[in-house]
Amino acid sequence: MARTDVARLHDNRVVLACFEVCEGVYALDVGCVREVVRWQEVTPLPKAPSLIDGVIDLRGAVVPVIDLKRALYGERSEPGTRTRIVVSEVEGLVVGLVVDSATDVLSVDVAALDDPPALAAQAGYDATRAVVRRPGTSPILVLSLEHVLESVYRSALEPGEATL
Repeated sequence: MARTDVARLHDNRVVLACFEVCEGVYALDVGCVREVVRWQEVTPLPKAPSLIDGVIDLRGAVVPVIDLKRALYGERSEPGTRTRIVVSEVEGLVVGLVVDSATDVLSVDVAALDDPPALAAQAGYDATRAVVRRPGTSPILVLSLEHVLESVYRSALEPGEATL
């Protein structure tokens, strides 16, 4: 994986939108994040793929919503006061990702990015594009939005829950 795949670079920096899911810190390239909105009730879609919780109406646009905790860990989120929906776009597809909280927008030096561990990559794990090292605290996992969406597609084909 080339580090330039993670985010748009400017002066050897990447800008990441960070959020928490299940006490872990994750990020997406801000280039694919449209906005972060407060939690709102999701309307279920009958017979939708198992990882699509439903849809929200966001200023006149219907946006499908994926519970990221369920996609990553197989457990449903319990919305609280800090719960947010990260509205993202990849290849023209807009999707909302339910997260426990939005935490930060970070500008990170490219040198702080590492590839995911080789063992995980060789085992077929490709949900994480990169890992951001942070001295004195746990790393940030930069998610592959494409992989999250691929999991949704797989959940439409397979009975039961599909997880990353």
